Amino acid sequence: MFGFFENEQTRKVKSHIMNLVALAKADGHLDEREMNFIVAVGRKNGMRSDEVRTLVGNTSSIHPVLPDNDSERFDQIFDLVDMMLADGVVDDTEMAFCVDMAEKLGFRKEVVTVLVRRISQGVKDGFPREQIKEDAEAVLRG
Repeated sequence: MFGFFENEQTRKVKSHIMNLVALAKADGHLDEREMNFIVAVGRKNGMRSDEVRTLVGNTSSIHPVLPDNDSERFDQIFDLVDMMLADGVVDDTEMAFCVDMAEKLGFRKEVVTVLVRRISQGVKDGFPREQIKEDAEAVLRG
């Protein structure tokens, strides 16, 4: 639950975690690799493991806070796609969720499918995040 004194960045991180949880549950279950990925994202953003796990257990109390710049939008969709790939199985529901989330994050409808597929392929090919980001920026400008 959001505390009265939480800052905007904390709300954004929690919202991002909840987006990841929604994706993880898109195939009907949250497996341990997906949970570990979500915890890692939370820790990278300054949360403790137990805070992330508590947040995941209380998903109904979080209201999304969308990023306000392209870099944060890219980071969120990158993490969503990366988590989609975490369990080694990409089903149509997860792919559709990522495409839908990319659009909700503010990416143009005409490019979201290509963007998600490019990020997915870059992750599968083992390219560094920054290289994938540069490639994605070319798609977004096009």
